[in-house]
Amino acid sequence: MAPAQSKVARSSAALASLPAKGGAAAVATLLALVYLRSKVVQAAKEAEEKRNRQILTTPQIELAQRDLFNPLPGGARELLVPTRGRVSKVVIRPTKPSTFAAHRPLFRKPPPVVKSSPTALAAPTASATANKVGVNREFFRQLSAILRIIIPHATSKEVWLLGAHTTFLLLRTYLSLLVAQLDGKLVGDLVSANGKGFLRGLCYWFLLAVPSVYTNAMIRFLQSKLSISFRTRLTRYVHDLYLDRNNTFYRVVNLDARIGASGADQFVTTDINRFCETLSALYSNISKPSLDLILFNIQLGRSIGGKGSVGLFLSYLATAWILRKVTPAFGKLAAIEAKLEGDFRAAHARLIINSEEVAFYDGAPIEKDILTKSYLRLIKHVNSIYKASPSLGVNHTEDMVVKYAWSAAGYVLIAIPVFFPKAREMANAAAGKAKEAAKARDDGLSISQRTENYISNRRLLLSLADAGGRLMLSWKDLSELAGSTSRVYTLLSTLHDLSSAQYASLPRPDDLPPDAPFYDLGTLNGRLVDDAPPDEGVSFDKVPIVAPAPGVARGGEELVKELTMRVKPGEHLLVTGGNGSGKTAIARVLAGLWPVFEGVVARPDDSRIMFLPQRPYLSAGSLRDQIIYPHSYPDFVKSGKTDDDLMDILRKVHLAYLPEREGGYDVRKEWKDILSGGEKQRMGMARLFYHLPKYGVLDECTSAVSTDVEGSMYQHAKDVGITLITISHRPSLFKHHMYLLRLTGQEGQWELTQIGEAEQSQSFQKEIETLKAKLAEVNAWKTRLTDIDAELHFKA
Repeated sequence: MAPAQSKVARSSAALASLPAKGGAAAVATLLALVYLRSKVVQAAKEAEEKRNRQILTTPQIELAQRDLFNPLPGGARELLVPTRGRVSKVVIRPTKPSTFAAHRPLFRKPPPVVKSSPTALAAPTASATANKVGVNREFFRQLSAILRIIIPHATSKEVWLLGAHTTFLLLRTYLSLLVAQLDGKLVGDLVSANGKGFLRGLCYWFLLAVPSVYTNAMIRFLQSKLSISFRTRLTRYVHDLYLDRNNTFYRVVNLDARIGASGADQFVTTDINRFCETLSALYSNISKPSLDLILFNIQLGRSIGGKGSVGLFLSYLATAWILRKVTPAFGKLAAIEAKLEGDFRAAHARLIINSEEVAFYDGAPIEKDILTKSYLRLIKHVNSIYKASPSLGVNHTEDMVVKYAWSAAGYVLIAIPVFFPKAREMANAAAGKAKEAAKARDDGLSISQRTENYISNRRLLLSLADAGGRLMLSWKDLSELAGSTSRVYTLLSTLHDLSSAQYASLPRPDDLPPDAPFYDLGTLNGRLVDDAPPDEGVSFDKVPIVAPAPGVARGGEELVKELTMRVKPGEHLLVTGGNGSGKTAIARVLAGLWPVFEGVVARPDDSRIMFLPQRPYLSAGSLRDQIIYPHSYPDFVKSGKTDDDLMDILRKVHLAYLPEREGGYDVRKEWKDILSGGEKQRMGMARLFYHLPKYGVLDECTSAVSTDVEGSMYQHAKDVGITLITISHRPSLFKHHMYLLRLTGQEGQWELTQIGEAEQSQSFQKEIETLKAKLAEVNAWKTRLTDIDAELHFKA
């Protein structure tokens, strides 16, 4: 027994020294890193306390963020972001046009459109690929295109994060090997009653706990940072494309049907976030288990031999085949769920926007039914995923295979060195390990060493089973990533197409008469010249005004036939016509919101023409921001204007009382709830007088303003040199214009005439009638005043 005990002692000593020799340097390095990390955290806390002592008050924050941003060279901007009582500065660099041009071919292929029901409408060109959402070649092509955006080059921040993340994943695998060896050594010492070895192993256990815990925390931290970094890259890219100079955000809503009722907000706020979180988590769930499988298999192969390793590998292949057969199309299901979530969210948003109208109609019951129906469609789909037999089957199979079958197979495999020691001897001899082969030929292993080997192998096998299980379950995550990738790719593909005015094409209907015009968004033969010299004015040359109808088989509806006219500087034009005749449509075509199907439209550039809609948009900002919109405060300062100039403008629009009433120019409020309808429209005219364009296109922008105030504002606009193109029903505006474009509304007919004395006389006559009506009320007011005075004397 003496030689056997000597061998056991030597083996125990060798294993005891294994963590010390193999991991001492790593443990020391990690302890140093933990110490440095604590010093960094302490320094960060001290800096945080210093910043907290400098927290700004609310008025100071409002004053500080007045600038909104600071312009930097190269088109970059330094945004001023209020956070935690301070104003942080964030540098935003716009995406270069060359980058968009390089990426555009990657998003040319029509993306798959997911139908939420058999009767759902979708673009004809994309419906054919609706069933291809899954882990296939198309998924990897789409993912590769998106990766070009979130990892733009080899030295980007994301590459460094990936490198650090991978390093800690490797480190965790190495620590797992050390823990497995140390676990077996502890149990072996316990069985052999080796108290000194047990205490030494326990010390190593606590030493390994420190870097292990730190490594796990850093992996989770870097995964979150990676997700945020991916989302930031992708969101900024989408914002630059979505809010470009081509009004792509308007085209998405009004000129294309690919995004659907959920709207782009669902894609940008929810789908991008889900995609980035799934992608960053999937990297950990695939890379770490894959590495574990390789290293743990090598380590186990030394104990269980080659046949055991082959058996283990075959069990992996069998598991993968079984799970692949029972796994449903999670990618397609996830994409449908995301669409239904968007529809439900859009239904709530529609109710919020139209709450007053719904309340007037007492439409709460029907709106509740609409919301409930939208929710039930979502829930029925989610329940179909949870309750369907394929889903139950895959969950049952996953638990059976990963938790029980693999454990049973593991017990069989780790029993090989115990019941068949000759197998280990042959494996070692085949590997040329003569010394280990000699040990295997000895009288046998002691109980403590068998226990030690069993515990070490069991720990490795459990880690291996966990790694294999996570790798198998990652297929489901990969399928869900395919659904999110399809959604994000659909958004990017649509934005790229619409930014370059590439619309979905429709075939000409068979029942349409041959001589009838067919206006398809995919076939545009007209063009908009938006940089014409100001002296040439605004012109339409044989331009049909067509209301586009994306996704509708009959095509767009022609409102005005071949409009031809020119408005030179000083030739003020008034456009009139009945409802639906195309008055506002002319302004939309002129602004470039609607496409030019035929002919040529020419106008000056954006700095020399301004459009005022009937409902003025009031932005989130100060009172000053409402006047100078769309300029920012730095633009205002650069222009050389002052608050005194703004007061002069407010006087011209009869709003001089606003700064005093609301608390100054820097106060920030929800202005759409503060200002009345007339004040909002006069604020729109204030913007016109601030920017002083050469041309002003006014679309019923003074319908809530009294005629006397309206007349004074129009006269001032003419006095400062603004050529007016007005859309209005009011005859009182005839006197402020030279030409009249009347839309008859009958088969798109129109007539352009010069406003003569008859029209001007009509305008004056209308104003006289208005004044007489007001004067007629004077006697009634006097009578009422006398009655009130008498009542007061009677009470006294």
